[in-house]
Amino acid sequence: MTYIGHEQAWDSWTRATKGQRMHHAWLLAGKKGLGKAGFAQAAARRLLGAGTELHPDILSLTYGAKDDKEERKRADGKAYESARSIRIAQVRAMQRRLTTKPTLGDRRIVIIDAADDLERNAANALLKSLEEPPQGTTFLLITHRPARLLPTIRSRCRTLRFPSLSDQVMDELLRDLAPDAEAETRTAAVKAAAGSPGAAISFVRMDLGEAATLMSSILKEGDRGFALRGALAGVIGARPDRDRLQAVLDLARSTLAEEVEQASRDPSPLIDAHGELVRLTAEQPIFNYDAGLLAMEIGTLLAKAGAASASVDA
Repeated sequence: MTYIGHEQAWDSWTRATKGQRMHHAWLLAGKKGLGKAGFAQAAARRLLGAGTELHPDILSLTYGAKDDKEERKRADGKAYESARSIRIAQVRAMQRRLTTKPTLGDRRIVIIDAADDLERNAANALLKSLEEPPQGTTFLLITHRPARLLPTIRSRCRTLRFPSLSDQVMDELLRDLAPDAEAETRTAAVKAAAGSPGAAISFVRMDLGEAATLMSSILKEGDRGFALRGALAGVIGARPDRDRLQAVLDLARSTLAEEVEQASRDPSPLIDAHGELVRLTAEQPIFNYDAGLLAMEIGTLLAKAGAASASVDA
């Protein structure tokens, strides 16, 4: 399957595979939700001449279970909570595999998803494999935020970039993939996803169209009686999962970003509020904020930004 926006990446990859000295390490860089993991699997199978079945010479390194309790759930085939990083023990286990010969041929592919979340020690351990790659081994490092990688890792990789899609293309995709979605939800999904089809589909499934309307209202009208912020907290839910909170924060940032682009007044208050939302987005997974308090904080930032911008204009 070829995703929209992958044409240039496929062209570069295909030409590289036909060359005499193919580079041993690649960064697949672009926003989350663009299909980079799907590209990595398909590219690995093409290189190995494999079909759709599991292949012993494709090693995939991603988030493991959070702890021993969650590991037991995974072993039993039950739903489990993933860790938030890729640990050094996982990299060491992969490196031990690389000391043996490939199972079915003379090539082996290592896919790391996502390399952004390698623990520091794990990244340093991986660097040694990139510096002295085993013969016949190709590394595909999926990255949503290349700047988070060690510069020494980036310097040893060739980059394939995956562009974000335009709002028009995104809307057409959602009409096709989520035909039952209401126009309000679809529009909000396009705005929040900022060019990422995967993020847009997730947003539609979360049904956050009402949250988008509330955020726009708070930004433009304020919320003197806190009623809109209370409604926003209700839409988000009392115990949302990590992905839902992430989607809410993405939506709030995109709501502000859109206002900045359209502003006919000094955008500084809007930009400052956007910066605060970026901080909250980074802190939310670490500090595990209460959903209700987070909704109030988001609403307050939007209300203050709107009011401040209006007063500047006046």
